[in-house]
Amino acid sequence: MEDSPLGTETSLVKFVAPLIAAVVVAVGGVGYAVHEHHAAQQLAAQNQQASSQLSQTRSQLNDLTAKVNQLETQNQMQAAAEQQQQQLAAEKAVVHRVNKPRAGHAAESRWKKMQAQLDEQGKEIAQTRGDLASATTQLTGSIAKTHDELVVLEKRGERNYFEFDLQKAKQFTHEGPIGVSLRKANVKHQYADLQLMVDDRDLVQKHVNLDQPVMFFEPDTEQPIQVVINDITKDHIHGYVSAPKYRKSELASMSDGNAKSANAQGDADGIVGDGPATPRKKLTVPPQD
Repeated sequence: MEDSPLGTETSLVKFVAPLIAAVVVAVGGVGYAVHEHHAAQQLAAQNQQASSQLSQTRSQLNDLTAKVNQLETQNQMQAAAEQQQQQLAAEKAVVHRVNKPRAGHAAESRWKKMQAQLDEQGKEIAQTRGDLASATTQLTGSIAKTHDELVVLEKRGERNYFEFDLQKAKQFTHEGPIGVSLRKANVKHQYADLQLMVDDRDLVQKHVNLDQPVMFFEPDTEQPIQVVINDITKDHIHGYVSAPKYRKSELASMSDGNAKSANAQGDADGIVGDGPATPRKKLTVPPQD
């Protein structure tokens, strides 16, 4: 008895359908893997950019320090030379005051000129010191090296801080918005290898030095998340995670809410948005006797 064409087609469909489903699943898995790889590369690039900015700021700090030292050395040398010249000018003024009064005026003129130069250099040193202090604040102002400094940063209310003590382990410990795992702690050279879990993605950070912030950005944030290690011992680290208190979407919602509140207050006071003001009622002047 021969098989009917309908039975043959049914058998073929039963055979081909699982193959098509397997191919679809395989293609979907490859696409997801490519997406995850691209996201990990993007996080690594952002971290590299933040590290580059930190290195640039440190370079500027070193340049400013060298400039301050150079200016202070020049100031000391010129002050010593000025003092010596002042003494010589005073002695010459005493000897020639009667016969050559103009010599005293010349020495006084030179003294005023050099004093003006010293004052100008003093202003330049003060300005350079201000720049140095500003650069130092930018570099270390948001980094706490001790628990007391971390408390001071928390009191500012600008960011959230999550202090941690981690032992070497493969498991992640949830610290604030991320997961942290200590993979290696080098006590001799004071660095650690970390593995971070950010938005369900693994991010490896090797050779993280003491008090060196590891910075990276999450979606919908303008400020970076920071991971700082304050102490490294055998198979153990102590530090903290610092994260922005609000996301950009939250700040936008707060801004819209404040605007709506201000408009509502304006309506209650008789002011409606940017439209024309409500005309005042004209009062009738009472008749005079």
